[in-house]
Formats: sequence, C-alpha cells, structure tokens
Amino acid sequence: MAITASMVKELRESTGAGMMDAKKALTETGGDMEAAVDWLRTKGLAKAAKKSGRTAAEGLVAVSVEGGRGVAVEVNSETDFVAKNADFQEMVASIAQVGLTVASVEALNEAEIAGKSVSAIVTDKIATIGENMSVRRMAAIEGDVVASYVHNAAAPGMGKIGVLVAMTGGDDAFGKQVAMHIAAVNPASLSEDDLDPAVVEKEKQVQIDIARESGKPDSVIEKMIVGRMKKFMAEVTLLNQQFVVNPDLTVGAAAAEAGATITGFVRLEVGEGIVVEKEDFASEVAKVAGN
Repeated sequence: MAITASMVKELRESTGAGMMDAKKALTETGGDMEAAVDWLRTKGLAKAAKKSGRTAAEGLVAVSVEGGRGVAVEVNSETDFVAKNADFQEMVASIAQVGLTVASVEALNEAEIAGKSVSAIVTDKIATIGENMSVRRMAAIEGDVVASYVHNAAAPGMGKIGVLVAMTGGDDAFGKQVAMHIAAVNPASLSEDDLDPAVVEKEKQVQIDIARESGKPDSVIEKMIVGRMKKFMAEVTLLNQQFVVNPDLTVGAAAAEAGATITGFVRLEVGEGIVVEKEDFASEVAKVAGN
C-alpha cells in the first residue's frame, strides 16, 4: 500500500510522533493506522507524544565555550528531580557541545550526535525517563575573550542560570566576575545604545505620570525626568551598573581598569517566560473524579 503524505500527517497529529517515525510506522504496518499507532507505542514514541502537552518549566541551562565562541542552551524538563538525573545531564552537556556548531535552536534540534538528531535523542529520553522535555532556547556569542559562569550548578557547566560574556582584552578571570555580576543583577542591555526603545519610552512615561502627581510645573517636571531616567539607565544597563565585586566602580569603569572592553553578554535562566498553569487541590481532585 502506498504511504501518502496525508496518512503521515494524520498519524503525526494523533500521536505527536516525528514525520520520519510516522512514515516508518506506516511502512512497517502496511498503512494500517491503528497498527501504526501500536508500533509507535512499542517504540516509546507515542508515549513521548502523550506527554507533550505537559508544561516543562524546570531543567538546566548548559554553557560551552571553545576558542572565541560560546553558547548557552536551555533544555527543559517537568521537574527539578529530572534536572538532577545523571542521564539527563549527560544529554544536556552533549547538546550544548554540538550547539557550538550551529546558529539557531532550530538548527540545533536537527543537528546530529552520534548519527541521531538532537530532537530524536530528546524524544528517546522522554520515553525513558517519562517526562516531557524540550530544547527551548539557544544563544551564542563571539569575542576575543569569552568567559562563562553557571549559577546554582547542578553539574559542571550547567545549572539554573548560565551567563556568557564577550570581551576585547582582559582575561577569563575578570570575564567570570562580570558574568557573576550579570547572573545576580540581570541587566536589560549592555548600554543605553542597545536598550529597547520601547522599554525606555515606557519607563519615561511612568516617570512623567509620577512627577505630574506631585503638582509641580512642567519646567520642574522636565528636569526631574532627566535625573530619573539617568538613574534608570544606571540600574538596567550593564556598563552603568555598580559592579558587585567593587561597588565603588561601574562595570564599565572596572572593565577599563582591567584593560577590557565588554562587547556583549548572554544570560539564560531556566523557565524564564514560561507560564505554568496551577490548579487548586479541590480542582485537581474534581478533575480526577470526573466532575
């Protein structure tokens, strides 16, 4: 029996299996849809798909640096317990390593490790461990010096927060201090020049509204806004922040003393931006009871 694209699509939608897995299942079962579903289940592929609706907001961020390139990769799981699993950690480390060779998370999922794609490796791990997982984000950076830091490390090179800093000049020791600062303070941008204009405008409007509540004349308000926006920039831009290692200096001034120019940074934190729906206990019981 000829296996059509519509048959593959139907099987993929009903099981969540990958295109090649769905096609193979139909080929192995002569196009029998029910038998193909069973084939996928026996291979653990349909089992993995059933878990795809569950929120994976835990996991690890792994960093990898080679030469003048660094990459940070977030791989999510449903529970922190799995993030502590040695098999999961080994998988995350290998994914971060191959991340050095690609330019996007899409390319990372298609990249191969020992002849198998990253997405297929994750699917196999879902079936083995029994939790939904995903390679969610990847960010890369390049520079003459690339330093890394992992906060709350679960294993070497991976933890809850991963930071990369790119510099011209300086050394890895200073770069790591800056990376630790970024992990703790979470700046919005490197400098005023690359801060999102929408963020600046929103903050300016908030400060204008606050100032107007004081009842002061517009000429005074204008001066107030200048000062408040300067303070805002010092709080959210890396180069203008007080350096946590030496609060007497800004990060930019500390970099100058170290003979370094910071050219960029990456900060990934596990679960950033993921909305986890929570139900109260009574609702959970009612759902199980079928009410």
